[in-house]
Amino acid sequence: MKTFKSIFAIALLALVVLNSCRTEDEELILPPEEQTLDINSNVADLITRTALNDGSIDNILDSANCFTVVLPVTVFIDGLEIIIDSEEDFQTIEDLFDEDDTDIDELDFQYPITIVLSDFTEVVINNDEELATYAAQCQGDNVDDDDIECIDFQYPITFSVFDQNNELIDTVTINSDVELYLFIDGLDDDDIVNLNFPITLILFDGNTITVNDLDELEDVVEEAIDACDEDDDNDYDDDDCEECTLESFEEVLTDCLFWTVDKLELDDEDLDEVYTGYHFVFNEDGTVFVESDTETFNGTWEAEGDGNDITLTLNIPGLSDVNNIWDLYEIENEDGELQIDLRDGEDRLRFECGENDDTTDSELTTILLDGEWVVALYEEEGVNMTAQYSDFVFDFQENNEVIVDNGSIIEGTWNAFNNDEEMSLDFGVINNLLEELNNTDWEVVQVEIDRVELIDVSGGGGGTDILVFEK
Repeated sequence: MKTFKSIFAIALLALVVLNSCRTEDEELILPPEEQTLDINSNVADLITRTALNDGSIDNILDSANCFTVVLPVTVFIDGLEIIIDSEEDFQTIEDLFDEDDTDIDELDFQYPITIVLSDFTEVVINNDEELATYAAQCQGDNVDDDDIECIDFQYPITFSVFDQNNELIDTVTINSDVELYLFIDGLDDDDIVNLNFPITLILFDGNTITVNDLDELEDVVEEAIDACDEDDDNDYDDDDCEECTLESFEEVLTDCLFWTVDKLELDDEDLDEVYTGYHFVFNEDGTVFVESDTETFNGTWEAEGDGNDITLTLNIPGLSDVNNIWDLYEIENEDGELQIDLRDGEDRLRFECGENDDTTDSELTTILLDGEWVVALYEEEGVNMTAQYSDFVFDFQENNEVIVDNGSIIEGTWNAFNNDEEMSLDFGVINNLLEELNNTDWEVVQVEIDRVELIDVSGGGGGTDILVFEK
């Protein structure tokens, strides 16, 4: 019995000594069970999918959305050798592709190159055939795939790792997607790990969300899965309007007073030449005026949306080819050339802003540009309203602007067309009196060095309006 008591005493003493020797860093820390990451759980899968390598970012290079090409690489476009050092150089490729819409945009690699798969495995590729083999394993354009691109983790984040005795044995700091993916992928079913909260996630629009536990994290990531266009296609420039706003588009559309049809393609048929000689004027009140060499047309326009989701609805009786709800594809303003590119599936309409060469040296234009003008007569359906304009002074500008001074400055637009037989005025809706003068087709009935007489006869038996300017 004494021997048993001695053995028990020795064991108890050893346990006391062992516990007394545990350092502060080795203190027993029990992980909260509800925050322990189950490697087979939905939230673990969402974390993994968010960390996957996004292969769509360089589709302009490889036309494959499930892997990326390791930079730098050397490529050839129409015989031109280009070294691509960073993602910023993708714009150089896009600019070359955009130079000519009729050519076939082809890019050739100087092999070997290295690609990175969605799980960050690196593969050396030696020729086009090998590259095509891997590209064939990707999902098709905009087909749902595993990677989640609409939300990202803000690094660093940390995990606490525990042993089977629930003792903290390590703290792992994660600084990138690849580190996160490899860490989660390397866990076993019996590993005990906690993701340390709070953590911050970054949404596709730059906004951030802070979450405090696994349940919140699961909800936030699931909600973000379909929150944006992951752009998993090979249409490399379909996001050129990410920074576009409805206001800026409307301003561009109405500021130019001489839009021409640079490209019109419907059902794979080119109709550009059909619209040679047509010019379009988009007014701020939602009306659009179109003039050809022989005809004029009046219709309406409406823009809606924002960013890559802006649409332009055109309704111009007599011009069925352009009437449509068009998606704004791109606003391009380079080297003084302003273009608006519109798409509807494979159909395409591109406007280009130009100058009205027909009126530059015309008699009407020359006379209007020479000096300031007042309203000598404004008669609306037989009612003389001239006195209301006694304080208005009109100054017609070369850029088709007209500046009106009545104690305050008001800007409008004017245009002469149809061989000086017609004239348009647009002052928007800023001033009620000037709004009365808005008209897309004033008929020019008299032009003298100090007098211009305009008339408008309303259709359907309506009245006649007369507007006379004098110096």
